Amino acid sequence: MEQLKSLLKKHWGYDSFRPLQEEAIKAVMAHRDTVVVLPTGGGKSLCFQIPAMALPGVAVVVSPLISLMKDQVDALVGNGVPAACINSTQSTADRRSTLERLRKGELKLLYVAPERLTSDGFLDLLKQSSVSFFAIDEAHCISMWGHDFRKDYRELKILRKTFPKLGVHGYTATATQQVRTDIAAQLTLREPEFLVGSFDRPNLYYRAEPREGDGWDQIREVIGRHRKESGIIYRISRKDVDTLSAMLVTAGYRALPYHAGMQDDNRKKNQEAFLREDADIIVATVAFGMGIDKSNVRYVLHASAPQSLEHYQQESGRAGRDGLEAECVLLYSGGDFGVWRYLLRELPAEAHTIAVKKLRQMEAYCASTACRHKALVNYFGQEFAGASCSACDVCLEATDTFPDSLVTAQKILSCVRRLEERYGADYTATVLTGSDDPRIDERGHGKLKTYGALSSVTRQQVRTWIEQLVSGEYLERNGEFRVLSVTPKGWKVIRGEEKPALSVPSERKKSRTRRVRLATDSWEGVDDRLFEALRTLRRDIADSLNVPAFVVLSDATLRDMARRRPSTWDGLLRVSGIGERKRADYGKRFLECITAHCRNNSVATDVDMTNAFLTPPDSEAEPGVTSVAARLAFELFSRGGSLDDIALAIGRARSTTAGYLEQYLTINRMTDPAPWVDARTFARIRDAAKEHGTDRLKPLFDSLGGTVDYALIRIGLACLRNVAQAPSPAVSAKQ
Repeated sequence: MEQLKSLLKKHWGYDSFRPLQEEAIKAVMAHRDTVVVLPTGGGKSLCFQIPAMALPGVAVVVSPLISLMKDQVDALVGNGVPAACINSTQSTADRRSTLERLRKGELKLLYVAPERLTSDGFLDLLKQSSVSFFAIDEAHCISMWGHDFRKDYRELKILRKTFPKLGVHGYTATATQQVRTDIAAQLTLREPEFLVGSFDRPNLYYRAEPREGDGWDQIREVIGRHRKESGIIYRISRKDVDTLSAMLVTAGYRALPYHAGMQDDNRKKNQEAFLREDADIIVATVAFGMGIDKSNVRYVLHASAPQSLEHYQQESGRAGRDGLEAECVLLYSGGDFGVWRYLLRELPAEAHTIAVKKLRQMEAYCASTACRHKALVNYFGQEFAGASCSACDVCLEATDTFPDSLVTAQKILSCVRRLEERYGADYTATVLTGSDDPRIDERGHGKLKTYGALSSVTRQQVRTWIEQLVSGEYLERNGEFRVLSVTPKGWKVIRGEEKPALSVPSERKKSRTRRVRLATDSWEGVDDRLFEALRTLRRDIADSLNVPAFVVLSDATLRDMARRRPSTWDGLLRVSGIGERKRADYGKRFLECITAHCRNNSVATDVDMTNAFLTPPDSEAEPGVTSVAARLAFELFSRGGSLDDIALAIGRARSTTAGYLEQYLTINRMTDPAPWVDARTFARIRDAAKEHGTDRLKPLFDSLGGTVDYALIRIGLACLRNVAQAPSPAVSAKQ
């Protein structure tokens, strides 16, 4: 593992592995088959890239989209990793050059599409090469139960037959238990190890709300919170994509369309413009899928409902891949689901049944009043830790319970019964609001007691309540035309035996909650003006290299750089995300930018991060715990979670998380640092502190021979201070 960690630091600039990465890497090194499921941004690519560098030979990676391959290879080459891809867009000379490097053993990673990999000629070529293992990226594509089934992936089972001794590994960010099992079966894996990380993305703020008309005002409101930041807007149809894109351009936004109906050259040009930050917004259908590997997308807006929760998890997961905060907004209407049902009608019988079931689950999510993070995690078969996520519209009380929920629900359910359970949600809402729709008179429904019973509210609000009753299983939909009927649970409401909780938007809390997730402590200590200067420099470098900006450095790395403000060659390596190759390629220019900014603005360089974010405690219950991330960290510390696991869970750097733990230990006056520091290491820290004191960390670090990192020293010192401040047994006895 020390060799693997050395590779991690040298090429990727990180000090430690994220949760499950180490286990996944060990499995590859031991030639055991695996199915690895890690959330978008969880670092699943490193699970095969690191062992590819450590093992002899070349690892062959199956990737479904050419554009995705190119970005991955560009990023690897930028990190000093010998990687290449073979695809149909390359010239004959380029393909020959790559194949020659393969024959000479110069590559460690080779990316190919499934159809090329399984061709006879290519398999014969690989037999003559030294292949270390096969990695199947986006492995959910092999399963009919997955949300992006591809027939070409089904042919990959030939790998086991052709290379019986080599490990085969499936990697994906989105897979239910059923899909995971199917992946293993379709790839004919041998007693695979299933490694499944948490599906929760705590750095994402989720919101779902009914679309008002065409949603134009709501769309502009979201974009307004992210001026000059990258965002993706999804629509169902190509026509809607073109219309919205044109409207945004007319309104002055840098937006471009993307859908399968465009010419290949134009589609490719628009995607590259977005990746290179020549455009801020891409408006797309689901055709804009796995081909995007952009790490600094700050918002994903679904202006139409997606067709399944798998699609939603995958598409919304393209926001905040760098671990920083991002916003995911879903605008929906009943018409969206009607469109999807129409589009799904041509599927084969089994696939159609699966797709319709998933669509209903998506419908229920939209109208649900349950925590968004919890709903998504539960859907994928996991339990959500904690009562509140503090990162969605529901938990942040963007809605209030309607005071007349019982009476209102009874009116809706009664109307469904009086309509003889023969109509859908839209028509039912039309009757309840007293519409002058001519169909009502034609059918005699204007004479019903429930006609106009909810005329004081909008039809959209009634539609939302109907969806909430469906989600709560008080109503159900039946048949091709999705007519409503009252369930046994709904009859209890009619009789007054059960009271549902209907919700309405909370105007009182609306403005606060819509901003809360956008001002978290990932900006703590960051020099905003320096960050912008570094962004400009990054873009200049990216343009000169003809690569996307995030391939040079991520936003998370730029923020850490603008926080630490290094002025030395060694200081650069302390920045998260900068390894030796990045430092060699770009270090001089970034150091010049930092030192010039600090000199011109009288700002200190080389900030000591060991105490940068420690807030002095006061007399409150949880003093200094002011941020969403800190409060979540405290809760996870109380359960004994590891430092690295919690850092990933709250989307913060390890050093920042260590600062939170130091506060936690101080506030709770804990004298034993277990489980974060083992007894032997704590004893060494205690002995070093006796000799050098506790005021400065550097002498302690040096005296320990650099074998104990600063985070563990801080944790140990916090406990030692608590020991020193604790009353003696004699004093306690007298008291």
